[in-house]
Amino acid sequence: MSGVSMRILRPLPVSFLLASLLSACGTTGPSVAPIDNSTLGQAEFRTHQTTYGVVYLLPQDVTSVLDAKVNAPVKQHLLKMGLQTEADNPNLPHVTVVHIHSADPSTPQKMLKALPKPPAPIRLTLKSFYTTEAAKGAGHPWWLDLGIVKSGQGFEDMMAFNTRATAAMAPLRDGPLPRVTGPVYAKMAEPGRELVKTMGVSGVNVMKDGKELRAHNPHNTLVYSMALFTPALQTSMNQLAEQLNGVLPNGIDTTFREVSIVELAFAGNVTRELYRISLVDGSVVDMRTGARVSR
Repeated sequence: MSGVSMRILRPLPVSFLLASLLSACGTTGPSVAPIDNSTLGQAEFRTHQTTYGVVYLLPQDVTSVLDAKVNAPVKQHLLKMGLQTEADNPNLPHVTVVHIHSADPSTPQKMLKALPKPPAPIRLTLKSFYTTEAAKGAGHPWWLDLGIVKSGQGFEDMMAFNTRATAAMAPLRDGPLPRVTGPVYAKMAEPGRELVKTMGVSGVNVMKDGKELRAHNPHNTLVYSMALFTPALQTSMNQLAEQLNGVLPNGIDTTFREVSIVELAFAGNVTRELYRISLVDGSVVDMRTGARVSR
């Protein structure tokens, strides 16, 4: 959820998006809990219970390059800056489609049922390291990201799927993502606040007047942090990003062939994979059992 551009003025209400989705699917859809936005006016972050997401886990041809050229210098830099928690933070490398928060343990199954048809395998290039904050001036959380080249058919397919998945997943939340509440919500501009209220999260694509409005910024995150993003720390991490851009000036070309439903920690790092869906043939595997399942 980092590095988003707030260009959306008035997203469609969730009720309209859910009604459109159910009408298109010809089904009554899964039951959902009431959505509670009461924490948005509080000074502190909403208590985190469970965040689920739809993501692309990075293929091995990407993770092997990151392992060989990026991960070690990143960890060394974090330790040098005294960021032990960040250095030890577990994560399955991924590119987010959408995240939602829900305390309901049956949410992953509901997500699988509601998930729109995924795109065909996506060809793209991961390129350009940078730091970003959840909201400028909020202090935390912040991230070190590897971006995606924003052109080509693969990028267009990725963005179109985000729009469909956002409409399908947002109604399954019980309220906003904790990391966009409290001090982050207080620092957001009004378009971002509107997305948090209507979608539970900022930085997603929605439809308005038949047109796709894009705020989604797909990326891979290497560092997740709740440490205060002081000017000194920001300068240091920006220097690291510049160093990494010198290591991979041309980025990494790859093809995403799978999308997964996952569980995530507060800052968005994936802690476990629940369902893996093939972009090649649509097959689904329950990653907790290894068994193929139907949707």
